[in-house]
Amino acid sequence: MELKFGMSAIVTGGASGIGRAISLALAQKGIFVTVLDFVEERGKEVAFLIEKEITKFHQNLNMPASLFIKCDVTNSRDLSAAFDKHVETYGGLDISVNSAGTFSRVMFHGDNTDGSKTWRHTVNVNLVAVIECTHLAIQKMRSTKRPGVIINVGSAAGLYPAYHDPIYSGTKGGVVLFSRSLAPLKRKGIRVNVLCPEFVETDMGSSVNDKHVNAVGGFISMDTIVDGALELITDETKAGSCLWITNRRGLEYWPTHEETKKYRLPLSKSSKSITFPPISITVPDTYKKIVVHTLNHNFRAATKVVFTQLSLPVKSRHALVKIIYAGVNASDVNYSSGRYFTGKTKEVAAQLPFDAGFEAVGLVVAVGEFVHLKVGTPVALMAFGSYAEFIEVPGKHLIPVPKPDAEVVSMLTSGLTASIALEKAGKIGSKEVVLVTAAAGGTGQFAVQLAKLAGNKVVATCGGANKAALLTSLGADRVIDYKKENIKRVTRTLCCFGYFINWKVLKNEFPKGVDVIYESVGGEMFNLCLNALAVHGRLIVIGMVSQYQGEHGWKPLSYTGLCEKILAKSQTVVGFFLNHYSRLWQEHMDKLFDLYSAGKLKVVVDPKRFIGVASVPDAVEYLHSGQSLGKVVVCIDPAFLQQTARL
Repeated sequence: MELKFGMSAIVTGGASGIGRAISLALAQKGIFVTVLDFVEERGKEVAFLIEKEITKFHQNLNMPASLFIKCDVTNSRDLSAAFDKHVETYGGLDISVNSAGTFSRVMFHGDNTDGSKTWRHTVNVNLVAVIECTHLAIQKMRSTKRPGVIINVGSAAGLYPAYHDPIYSGTKGGVVLFSRSLAPLKRKGIRVNVLCPEFVETDMGSSVNDKHVNAVGGFISMDTIVDGALELITDETKAGSCLWITNRRGLEYWPTHEETKKYRLPLSKSSKSITFPPISITVPDTYKKIVVHTLNHNFRAATKVVFTQLSLPVKSRHALVKIIYAGVNASDVNYSSGRYFTGKTKEVAAQLPFDAGFEAVGLVVAVGEFVHLKVGTPVALMAFGSYAEFIEVPGKHLIPVPKPDAEVVSMLTSGLTASIALEKAGKIGSKEVVLVTAAAGGTGQFAVQLAKLAGNKVVATCGGANKAALLTSLGADRVIDYKKENIKRVTRTLCCFGYFINWKVLKNEFPKGVDVIYESVGGEMFNLCLNALAVHGRLIVIGMVSQYQGEHGWKPLSYTGLCEKILAKSQTVVGFFLNHYSRLWQEHMDKLFDLYSAGKLKVVVDPKRFIGVASVPDAVEYLHSGQSLGKVVVCIDPAFLQQTARL
């Protein structure tokens, strides 16, 4: 959801703590806020501060910039009246934040009362009121036929037990599962998410024993909590999401994909499934694949096509996949030269021949006893040996996808690298300047769009008018075409592929430097990027394509003064290798699918056709020629070229 002036929100518990911070953060975005709280003096103060923020956007309003409504969230009549008043005033409800919470100062096992003022009251405030406010918000959003977001404030104590207050822990655990269970409401345009911070320095948090707080790294800053809330509000892929916030691990979504798989049941027979258009698939006795037979940075010289016996049945935990499209990557030449293996050259050579290719999409044609995928299921895979007509892989490594299209291949190595690297290595935020090198390539196209969707100013480098036009259409704010820049006005610096990059443009247009750089070229481009990096800037190295194919292969370079440069500006230079983040593949693949399906993400596949296993060396050389536009793919089976299926 894009936050715009004139939208409106309700925040319970908005007079203090997390509720107050979120209320003011929304006001700074131009959002009208109704503050619900039991403490009148504080509530009116927050409403006054909200009005000051709103008047920065508009001086003469025909409605109040903020409302304060004194409200006991355990009183159903008060709550209903407050929601009615808000909609009557602002014409609808866009955001609802349920932040009101409490705890009992009496130990549960030592409570000799009926609990009405202790544990029962905690249950009513922390859980029952959240359920009721969520229900009211859904009703208002649906009645006005407007999309909306509901943020329920849970706690890390709802993810693991808080022994000092089991009632608080239990109610927050209820909030977590209640919120996550409402994920299907996304289909109705309403997203419900839950925020789960550890200790925050509020009135409630300050009462916790210091040793508990210190054990987890101290109090979390309120700015971090606000950042998490805004992420859940603005990121439209987040529905039924639980954001766990700690000082130890930062912002992390729970549960992970691996944890989710432990409880998710397989689809029932009555469930609707996506099927690929019926095509007869014959499983032959032999099939073709590409193998590396000698170590060489020249992919064509290092590889050959061989025929391999296809044996059935497959192993009990494996599946046999007919490959339809395989993705081409710059690192194919590193693999063929043995650089992706540990050990010395002689030790690596002893393993020859080995299968080539990193990623593909296809159809399941046979499964082992313990694999719960149906024959005919479209799947994606990232496994060595995908330059083949068939491949047998462990079932747990297969990712079911809507259709086995070329666009899906683009989302694998290229899309996942961009999505995970920007989030985890680059720690990308919003309102920053992000530079993407080789931006019209397979992964660059994703980095440009994801950085833009996050609310950043994006600078993209490329070589050629077609690439520049593509990047403009993808939303890049500034495209540097190093084949075309007016060299009479700028300093020229030699870059990869023999062209020149306009360093002075960056210096002139972004004098404070660039906050995040997504770098895949290496060589002199790396030096240019390092010089362009701002104070506290992050430079993500995802490759160095300009160094992969020299006369003698990949030649490592030394970067004089690197330590001095990053020390002087508190900068970060971080490497990113996708294999180290496999636990996040499914989560980020789902995110990319959602964005693509919603029309918010374009996937560009290079139009040049490469058909059949034998065309793989041509495709690899084409990618390294610098001519490619978007993702380069090989159609392994030409029978599928005529299929018009798209995601």
